[in-house]
Amino acid sequence: MSEIGARLRTLREGIGLSQAKFGKIAGIPQATINRYETGYSSAPIKVLIWYADYFDVSMDYLCCRTEKPQGRLYEFKPRILEEDKDMKQFVEMCFDPKSPMNDRLKKAIIEMLEGVKE
Repeated sequence: MSEIGARLRTLREGIGLSQAKFGKIAGIPQATINRYETGYSSAPIKVLIWYADYFDVSMDYLCCRTEKPQGRLYEFKPRILEEDKDMKQFVEMCFDPKSPMNDRLKKAIIEMLEGVKE
C-alpha cells in the first residue's frame, strides 16, 4: 500500500464510511477508491484536491510531506465564526469582563477542567 493511499484510507475510516458510501459522496466508484487506497493506482491531483477540501487537510498532509493535517502554511479559520454573526457576537461577549456571560463561561471552563482531572 502506498503512503498516500494509506493516508486516504485513514481519513475515510476516521469518519466511519465504507469505500462504497464514501465513493458515492465523492462521485468516484468504490473500485477506484480501493485502487487509490491500496496503492494499485495513484489518485489524480483533482481527486487529491477534493480529499483535501472534504477533510479540511493540506496537500502536504495528503502527500505525506508532514504529519500535521494543517500542513506547513495552513491557517485554520473556523467557518462558524466567519459565517455566523450571532456566534461571533457570543464569543466576543464571553471574553468581555463586563458581560454577564463572562461568569458563566468561567464556571463552564472550570467544570470541564475538573471533569478532565477525574
